[in-house]
Amino acid sequence: MWQKFRPVIGLQVLATITIASIAAWFAGVHGAISAILGGLISITAGLVFALLTAGNKIRSAGEVLLVALKAEGAKLFLAILLLWLVLTIYQEVVIVGLIGSFVVSILIFSMALFAGEKT
Repeated sequence: MWQKFRPVIGLQVLATITIASIAAWFAGVHGAISAILGGLISITAGLVFALLTAGNKIRSAGEVLLVALKAEGAKLFLAILLLWLVLTIYQEVVIVGLIGSFVVSILIFSMALFAGEKT
């Protein structure tokens, strides 16, 4: 399972750094920090999803669905909680950088579903 998520997490990190650089150019230090936080929120939530799905010995289609729904629920809850915390605590947040980096990183994570297995 980890082989599937490792390259996706690498792409998320690369996209976060790229967006943070662009945000720094347009909005300064707070733009870069906001973009980094947005990417880190998505990466953290994705890692939780991967952890919850990686260790399961699944035997049926029903179990696959149950594990996937639980992991997706945990990912969604954590992402919303972390976004709320950043928006509440970080007074100088640049919303465009935060949300932009978060959305791009979440979209990249969805690529893990389409990544082929290495044999």
